[in-house]
Amino acid sequence: MDEPLQRLLEAEARAQAVIDAARREREAMVEAALAAARDTETRFEAGRAALRAPYIDDARTRAEQATGELTRKYGERQRMLRELAARHEREAADAALALLLDPAA
Repeated sequence: MDEPLQRLLEAEARAQAVIDAARREREAMVEAALAAARDTETRFEAGRAALRAPYIDDARTRAEQATGELTRKYGERQRMLRELAARHEREAADAALALLLDPAA
C-alpha cells in the first residue's frame, strides 16, 4: 500500500508544481497586459495633445483675427463719434455765438 500512496503523493507534488507554474505565468501575463495598457494610455495621451494642437492653433489664429477686427471696428467707431462730437460742439458754439450777437434771431 505504500507504493500507491507514494505515487499519489508524488502526483500531488507534480500537480502543485504545475499549479504554481501556471499561477506565476498568469501573474506574468497580467503584469505584461497592465504594462501594455499603461504604455498604450501614455501614447494615447501624447497623441491626443498632438491631435488637439492644430485645432488650438486655428482657434488662436481666429481669435487674434477677431480681436484685430473688433479693435479696428471700435477704433473707427470711436473716431466717428469724436468727429461727430467735435462737429456738434462747433455747431453749438456757432449757435451760442449767433444768439449772443443777435438775441432777436
